[in-house]
Formats: sequence, C-alpha cells, structure tokens
Amino acid sequence: MRENRLAAFGGGAVIGTLGGLIGLGGAEFRLPLLIGSFRFAALEAVILNKAMSLVVVAAALVFRTRIISIETVVSHGDIIINILAGSMAGAWFGAGWAMRLKSDGLYRIIAVLLVIIAGALLFGHDATGQGVPLFSGTVQIVAGVLAGFAIGIVASLLGVAGGELLIPTLVLLFGLDIKLAGSLSLAISLPTMIVGFSRYTQDASFAVLGRNRTFMVVMAAGSLAGAFIGGMLLGMAPSAILLPLLAAMLMISAVKVWRHG
Repeated sequence: MRENRLAAFGGGAVIGTLGGLIGLGGAEFRLPLLIGSFRFAALEAVILNKAMSLVVVAAALVFRTRIISIETVVSHGDIIINILAGSMAGAWFGAGWAMRLKSDGLYRIIAVLLVIIAGALLFGHDATGQGVPLFSGTVQIVAGVLAGFAIGIVASLLGVAGGELLIPTLVLLFGLDIKLAGSLSLAISLPTMIVGFSRYTQDASFAVLGRNRTFMVVMAAGSLAGAFIGGMLLGMAPSAILLPLLAAMLMISAVKVWRHG
C-alpha cells in the first residue's frame, strides 16, 4: 500500500480538499489515514504527518497573502509572540513526551485528541469575534501563554498545525476577526511545528522520513493540490452539514486508532 503512489497522492488530495473546505491543512484527517490505511506505527505516523504539515502550512501562509497581507500579520506580532511563548515550549514538551510513550499509550492519546479536535470543529470553528477580547492586560498575556502551551502539546502529539484550536483561541481571547485569526494561526503554527519537528530528530523513528521519502513527497503534493481545490470550493458546502460530517469522521477515526493500539 505504501508503494502505491496513486493511493498516496489520492489520499493526500482527498484529505487536503476536506481541510481546504473548512480552512485547515487537513493533518488531523491525514494522521488516521497514515495509521489505519498505510499501517505506519503511531510515532512514525506523527513524524510523517508533521513533515507534510510543515509543507502545507508554509504554502497556505503564502496563499493567504491575497486576503491578509504579510504587513497585517506582522502588525499583530505582539499576539503572535504571546501565543508562541507557550506553544513552542508545549511543542518541545509534547514531542519529548511522545518519544517516551509506549506505542499503545500513544495510540490512546491520539484517539482522545482526535475526539477533542472533533469537538473544536463543531463548537469552535464557526466562532465569530465581536472585537471584544475575553481578557485584557496581564491576565490576557498569561492566558495566551497557557493556551499556547496546551496547543503546542496537541500539535506535537498529532503532527498537526493546530489551527482548529488556535483560531477559536485567537478569536475569543483577543477578539480578532476570524479571517485574520486564520492567518495568524499559520504564522504561529510554523515555528511551533519546527520546534516539535527538531525534537523528533532525536528519536530513531525519525528515520521513517528517509525510508519513505517518495511516499512523503507524493502525499504532500496530493495534500497541497487538495488544499488548493478545497480553498477554491470554500463556501460551496454549507458548514451546517460539512462540520458535523467531518467531526463524525474524526470520531470514527478515533475509535479505529484506539482499537489499533
């Protein structure tokens, strides 16, 4: 199955399209596919997912400059630094934790986190900011660091960008417009993922990238193509139907990953 380039490209394209339809990279859907269909071990799947997520997020950040300029993103550097102060530490901690866990334990944690992501899709993705931050001053800064730390852990354990958690956090905690929050989440995700990725280089499982280089490149290309298609189709599928459907898919995936362990 891993040698089937068409399956790798097609799987990546489908996942990328699903993610593009709701403004995400699709890594949360790619991980169960890597474990269930392509039979990668839990930590190997997380590392592969992280590598492909880096490519997709970097491309998405460039694609979104048509909507939200780099200058606008940079002008909110204080918010980015606030969240990064926690997320980078969380990513380092999460990756170290994943490397110490036995495979069965990691499967269980991945399954639980997939359920949490499903909940975030249902209840957080359509959050609309009113321009009123939830907190202000020192409390807001502390809350930003703590939220970033938790999101960094999740991003490292799943090999995802964490946008499904970052976007609601930015909207609710800082009162940002959801489109701006989407771009800021990508700017935060990139360095956060790089930190987690660098930590994984210390584990023997990191060799999975070398052994499956062609598979990774082909699937990443499919994910990019799918994300582009999904972005073009954005808005054609009503959220009232799409989000519950995708959340249900994650729930089913969580059950399968749990049993896989």
